[in-house]
Amino acid sequence: MFAMPGPLDGVRVLDLATMLAGPVAAMMLADQGADVIKIEPPGGELMRHFSERRGGMSAFFLSCNRNKRSLAVDLKTPKGLEILRKLIAGAAVIVHNFRPGVADRIGLGEDAVRAIRPDIIYVSITGYGEHGPYAGMRAYDPVIQALSGLAEVQRDADTGRPRMIRTIVADYTTALTAAQAITAALFSRERTGEGQHVRIAMLDAIISYHWPETMQNLVFVGNERDPSEGEIGPDLVFATQDRYITVSALSNDEWAGLCRALKREDLIDDSRFRTPRDRYINGAERRQITTTELEKWRADEILPRLQANDVPSAPVLTRVEMLKEPQVRENRIVEEHQSDLFGKIRHARPAAQFDRTPAGIRQLAPMLGAHNAELLGELGYSDAEIAQLENDRVIGSKIIGSSNE
Repeated sequence: MFAMPGPLDGVRVLDLATMLAGPVAAMMLADQGADVIKIEPPGGELMRHFSERRGGMSAFFLSCNRNKRSLAVDLKTPKGLEILRKLIAGAAVIVHNFRPGVADRIGLGEDAVRAIRPDIIYVSITGYGEHGPYAGMRAYDPVIQALSGLAEVQRDADTGRPRMIRTIVADYTTALTAAQAITAALFSRERTGEGQHVRIAMLDAIISYHWPETMQNLVFVGNERDPSEGEIGPDLVFATQDRYITVSALSNDEWAGLCRALKREDLIDDSRFRTPRDRYINGAERRQITTTELEKWRADEILPRLQANDVPSAPVLTRVEMLKEPQVRENRIVEEHQSDLFGKIRHARPAAQFDRTPAGIRQLAPMLGAHNAELLGELGYSDAEIAQLENDRVIGSKIIGSSNE
């Protein structure tokens, strides 16, 4: 399918991370051609045991680990650690999400790794950073949303109750941050010949997510105001007679277009809404008028009028509707792939498209230990040695599972 190599072809990445942020970051590198080796214990990492399953593969793991090779090895054994050290010698990047201090205790701290490969990009992903009262605590996406203030931004307008974003926004923002940082570190190494330690905390990543929108009233020190005043967020979803839609009119032209679409041209030069700042100051009144006017229309009536007036707008689709949306289908954003082990699966293709070094889904997520023999053979282990490692339970695998497991 991909005759040309990806932009990261030749870059070997050791993925020791578990759960979501680290594995997704490594998957993005794999999509772009990196040789990503997923290192797991013989029982597999936790995400293999979550969610809907088919053929021994969980939907969660499948969606975070495509284009990788799997090595299932017990790093608590001397022989297992020796295997990893041999892999480190040929790796460009190592990624883990151990809590602070754990890597050093198990012999995989930065100094130990750099003694094997001095120019390696050493990436440690944590929940809260390496210092502070939360540093040693477990971190999951909802905890980060709560601690960062993001849940407060989503609060219910009527009750004031904070709400979570119902996607793994903290994990995925961290993954994007990590993937970009790793490629930047690789670029720096190309110029300097030196590796470095890249530290990424989920809390850091999601707090940075607040700017510029939700912290605008706290940017100017000494002139702070309630950050909820004038928030754009309530503009996002409106009810029509038959379904929800989204409309966003920020510029003067867009506001005028919205007024024309709603047949409320009288509002275009209304002194309350004449400029972006006027509309910001009088946001509550503007939103109420917009809400009332949109409720007079059916979605299939008002959306064409909005789009004809160049007002950013769209129906609020369900996930099933999204898969059928012509914009999604024409651009082939969602792909289907066939597996002999777990049938046809659906994935979003890599968002970044390269015209000369294509990124793409080259292979689906591997079964546990599927590449044990291949990888150990590359390290120089004989068939007999590999068999002995299996007998000693240093390595493990699970190539085929039951059809409904």
